[in-house]
Amino acid sequence: MTAPADGTRERADAARNRARLLAAAGRLVAERGAEHLTMHEVAEAAGVGKATLFRRFGDRDGLLLALLREVEGEFEEAYTSGPPPLGPGAPARERLEAFGNALIERTAADGDLGADLVRHMVYARRHGTDTGRSFHRHVAELLREAGADGDHDMLAHALLAFTCFETADYLRECRGVPVARLQATWVDLVRRVTRQVRVPAGKDTP
Repeated sequence: MTAPADGTRERADAARNRARLLAAAGRLVAERGAEHLTMHEVAEAAGVGKATLFRRFGDRDGLLLALLREVEGEFEEAYTSGPPPLGPGAPARERLEAFGNALIERTAADGDLGADLVRHMVYARRHGTDTGRSFHRHVAELLREAGADGDHDMLAHALLAFTCFETADYLRECRGVPVARLQATWVDLVRRVTRQVRVPAGKDTP
């Protein structure tokens, strides 16, 4: 059998190191929260040098972003190819309602690793992640499919602003708004934007 080339071996070693580092970071975040994560602890838990960690991810935010991509894979699969109404097969408006409701539920869930990671990222960087861009594309496309009038790109930003952690955490923790009310408001927003507002009996649709 031909021995693998040095380049192949190096790539395999790099992939194993990356997986080991992300697994260690995920365990530490789950145990202590993202706010307590340090590069030193991750390197120590993974059994690699700190220089390797910095070379691979650049800095702590780079590590958190890479970990976010890993942990968000399951949710992305659910809304892109899972069962309806979150996944394909339901009308666009129903999928949009389900998507926002799922995001809002995650903001209140204990132990949601993706939610914990996002809370501790700089706002601008968070929305520039693959996950943030994917959320925006998904909402904009569903708005287009649902026949919403207006600038779908900007409307997607506006709707997603309601699901951001700053808004949801403030309303839940400072104003005592229950998750069910936040979700009902999301559904109301979606129906207004897509002109699916329930009209009282005897009144014409505007």
